[in-house]
Amino acid sequence: MKRIFSLLVLAFLINTKADDRPNIIMLLTDDQRYDTLGCMGNDQVKTPHIDKLSERGVTFDSHYTNTPICLGSRASTMTGMYEYTNGCNFSHGFLSQELWDEMSYPVILRNNGYFTGFIGKFGFPVNAKNYHEYENLPIDSFDRWYGWTGQGYFDTSKNKYMVKFAKEYPHVTLATAEAACEFIDEAQKQDKPFCLSLSFKASHKPFSPDPAYDDVYKDTVWKKRANYDEGGARKLPPQAKLGRQYLTIDDFAPEKYQESMRKYNQLIYGIDQAVGKIVEKLDQTGLSKNTVIIYATDNGYSCGSHGFGGKVLPYEGPARGPMIIMDPRSDQTGKRSKGVSGNVDIHPTICDLAGIAIPAKVDGKSLLPVLKDSEIRVRKAMPVFNFWGSAATHEMTMVTEDYKYIYWYFEGDGMVAAEELYHRHKDSAEMNNLVNNPEMALKLEEMRQLFDAQVQHIRDHAMADRSYTEYGKLLDRTLAWEEKQKHVQKSFMKSYIQMKDIVENGQTKKPKKEKSAKENKAKVGKERVRKAKDSREPRKAKESA
Repeated sequence: MKRIFSLLVLAFLINTKADDRPNIIMLLTDDQRYDTLGCMGNDQVKTPHIDKLSERGVTFDSHYTNTPICLGSRASTMTGMYEYTNGCNFSHGFLSQELWDEMSYPVILRNNGYFTGFIGKFGFPVNAKNYHEYENLPIDSFDRWYGWTGQGYFDTSKNKYMVKFAKEYPHVTLATAEAACEFIDEAQKQDKPFCLSLSFKASHKPFSPDPAYDDVYKDTVWKKRANYDEGGARKLPPQAKLGRQYLTIDDFAPEKYQESMRKYNQLIYGIDQAVGKIVEKLDQTGLSKNTVIIYATDNGYSCGSHGFGGKVLPYEGPARGPMIIMDPRSDQTGKRSKGVSGNVDIHPTICDLAGIAIPAKVDGKSLLPVLKDSEIRVRKAMPVFNFWGSAATHEMTMVTEDYKYIYWYFEGDGMVAAEELYHRHKDSAEMNNLVNNPEMALKLEEMRQLFDAQVQHIRDHAMADRSYTEYGKLLDRTLAWEEKQKHVQKSFMKSYIQMKDIVENGQTKKPKKEKSAKENKAKVGKERVRKAKDSREPRKAKESA
């Protein structure tokens, strides 16, 4: 009898402990620069609700996205694995069903007693070639699903699982917050903690902000950052300029800069309002005392810095993003962490918060120690890489608390392999490459060693069937180009040749493909049919009964 009683007490204690586990809300924005928040030192923006999270939590000042492009970044955030270990990014492949089931934090938490939900842009395919079909998204892996395929739409009514919110919230940013409130209501009915992953469409293109906020920045004249370069003439390695980021996306060219900045920041203002709505719901329901909120982004954005549009590249604008973790149970309120972190660290942090063992395959590191003491550093360096698009722009970068080292392996057409070294604090605009500074020789060698160690990690752990093992050679600083070029994937080389032609011809957009005679004939035929229809007299409408 004593044994039975002891087992009952033990079961009660286990259940009580499980009930005390925190709720977790993971908020992920899209294409948000690190410096677009008031709490990150921007005095032109209005982000009071997100700034409040910073005041109540820990803000990570050296946070980077390991793969600064949406699909690869999101897969890494969900799995805690580098792109080359989970195999998922444009041109390389999808995330396998096996890895999703084994490694994704939503599945892990659900299997360990959490009520889970997903809202917004999922952003990568599972066990399929594209993410534009619902059957290629893991809808059944969540208890509640409000997600959409592809990029989705800012028009709420066009997103299948969000339609019911469209009448009251026609712009999808605030609609996702309403969906979050509905999920929270559902979660309260469950006898378990919850984990909600909400992925905003904002601030991704097209820059279509909620018109309800048109007055917020109508009089703002946006400052240009110190490294804004309308002509792209900054002395960067030529490899950096041979991808689509080299102002082939011209939203931030001088004539469009003010309008684009207004719309871009207005989208972020909409996110801030959504965050405020969610926090208010937690306060109203009494859940705020035991709900951890993580705020991060999938990648940053150039906004004209160095003459670039878009993301992908390893510079501060595209690769660095905001991250705040607000744990109401922590005494580290209003603290800032200077230590380097990455989006692969989010997964193990969530597992750690939930009291769940971190899977051995995870490449990230839990940031829970930092939430207990913001002075703690969990890692010395963080890799950032681009293995997509034009072959010339493929690179790997190592970031530490104070320095950033970039290595461009591509050669040919007058280019040689290039290195960049920047002091992150003294030169945050990255305008003074220290590679040839003799006083920096020891630091350069130290960063090279960190880089080489990461290359070895690629050799040891890269997914063999996804064209990642080649980077073990391409990033080897000791190999000659004659050997490396054998390992450049043909599709990446083709992309490079196309981009090189565009840049050399001074074009800002890829020229349209010339139509064949057959296509032109078909077009003429369609036009004749259209004119014939237009010439007919309209039919009389039936009289109403």
